[in-house]
Amino acid sequence: MTSSQHGTFAIGGDLTVDRIGFGAMRLARNGMDTAARDPGTARAVLRRAAELGVDHIDTADFYRSADGTVRANDLIRQALFPYPAGLVIATKVGPVFGPAGPTQGTAAGLRPAVEANLEALGTDRLDLVYLRIGWRTPPAGESLAERFEVLAALREEGLIRHLGLSNIDQEHLTEAQRIAPVAAIQNHFDPASPAEAALAQRAADEQIAFVPFGGLGSGQGSRRDEGYAVVAQRYGATVAQVALAHALALSPNVLAIPGTGSVAHLEENTAARSLALAADDIAALR
Repeated sequence: MTSSQHGTFAIGGDLTVDRIGFGAMRLARNGMDTAARDPGTARAVLRRAAELGVDHIDTADFYRSADGTVRANDLIRQALFPYPAGLVIATKVGPVFGPAGPTQGTAAGLRPAVEANLEALGTDRLDLVYLRIGWRTPPAGESLAERFEVLAALREEGLIRHLGLSNIDQEHLTEAQRIAPVAAIQNHFDPASPAEAALAQRAADEQIAFVPFGGLGSGQGSRRDEGYAVVAQRYGATVAQVALAHALALSPNVLAIPGTGSVAHLEENTAARSLALAADDIAALR
């Protein structure tokens, strides 16, 4: 169940994970829906993920139900602690969620945010912490140095193993690399965007894990969805499985983190490990 056509990648050079992991955003609630999901179902999803050999979970302390009663990090600890050997848990800090929605947090708030993740997950060191900046699109021209310096100091203290960046452009990456090594980038990625494609290529060249969230080119609408459907029929696969295989075909440093609150959907996603697309199909999906 754990063998993969797509292989593995070593985040930061030493955290080797299967290239299909698991995103925890939908454990507490379904996307931006306000209703909390059943915690028992969420824990069953996590335990099944471990049974299927999932060794990379992407989470955040702010992945929680609107009323705060169901939280992804609590569910991960309840379901999987003590954690299986080799399990890599990545988290994100930066945004602050209030009644009006997300806002950009301050550098002063990052240490408490990291400490909240440590406590909720029940660990004394976080494998990978992303600094998330902005919200919907990378905030061009905005400095991240002060915030990244805080995380770099926490890394020096031993509270964080590797650092990542989320929702950034090439200038942000360059600025951060002057402060500390960047092990991973997590962006809402459209390979048809020249700027985003250039960032992804740079990540590949520098052996930085590149972790798209959301569907590839999700802003393109039905054209790509129709293409996925055609390819899926040819392989006897689902559209979601083809989308995952397409993402992983972009480069060996790309990692997928499909999220779900359903055991059946989890099993469908992990089954994409065995799906390798032909070069002609990959070219047709670009």
